[in-house]
Amino acid sequence: MPWRDFRSLSCFKNFMGIFKDASTKRLEITANTCQSFSTLDLALIEHKDKENKMREVQLGSHTVMSHGVTVARTHMHDWLILLVLVVIEVILYVIHPFYRFVGKDMMSDLKYPFKSNTVPVWAVPIYAVILPMVIFLIIYFRRRDIYDLHHAILGLFYSVLVTAVITDSIKNAVGRPRPDFFWRCFPDGKDVYDQLGNVICHGDKNIIKEGHKSFPSGHTSCWGPYAYFQVLEESRIQASNAINLGNSETMEAEAENEEGESNGFMGLHLARSSSLPMEDVERGRK
Repeated sequence: MPWRDFRSLSCFKNFMGIFKDASTKRLEITANTCQSFSTLDLALIEHKDKENKMREVQLGSHTVMSHGVTVARTHMHDWLILLVLVVIEVILYVIHPFYRFVGKDMMSDLKYPFKSNTVPVWAVPIYAVILPMVIFLIIYFRRRDIYDLHHAILGLFYSVLVTAVITDSIKNAVGRPRPDFFWRCFPDGKDVYDQLGNVICHGDKNIIKEGHKSFPSGHTSCWGPYAYFQVLEESRIQASNAINLGNSETMEAEAENEEGESNGFMGLHLARSSSLPMEDVERGRK
């Protein structure tokens, strides 16, 4: 080993010995420390020092009492946007959706029985919001990490509210009647229409208003997260690539087999030709 490389290796080992103590005291690196280290090397070593310090932070040191205020201040804008989404959702719920023309000839498709919801309204926030938050809290009490708790709750609220705002906005804009609109509009079964053939409803106003929110279905507007669809797409691409690779390998094998058969045929033909007597070959006999 050249003397220069040996000197660099020894210097690096000595420096790494000093580097292990960098977590307890700040290490000042000067140009006289080692001439063989470049500026890039020193920057990488300093970055490594920061990573080691971060790894030394054990779980349980980031609690609500110690870092709760800091986390809240850092993500204050996120919570303000969340508040705006809440206000928008309340407005979308209060206003009346687009009043779409519903004539007598359309009622044959809108006479499905009017029944109560299969899943109660109170069950939706319990399963979609409260139950996940209980799970988040259980994990927090085990790990004591306010960052995980905060980001999980914030992400949950955003996913629910963004989905609700998009879904209800389209519902109000379209105003499509539900399949049970007849019984919402005419609970006694006596239908009434104006001169233009439009319905004159005499049912409960809130029930009628909800009867104009058929599309899109709220049950199917956030049944799977984006990551789930992304994994499905990646799986589909991988399967397609595997099929294409298998087809290409099959085609290559078939081509090799055809080439081998052709070469074998030519060899057999040459062998048969070479077995003819020399005088027959010279006379042009076959």
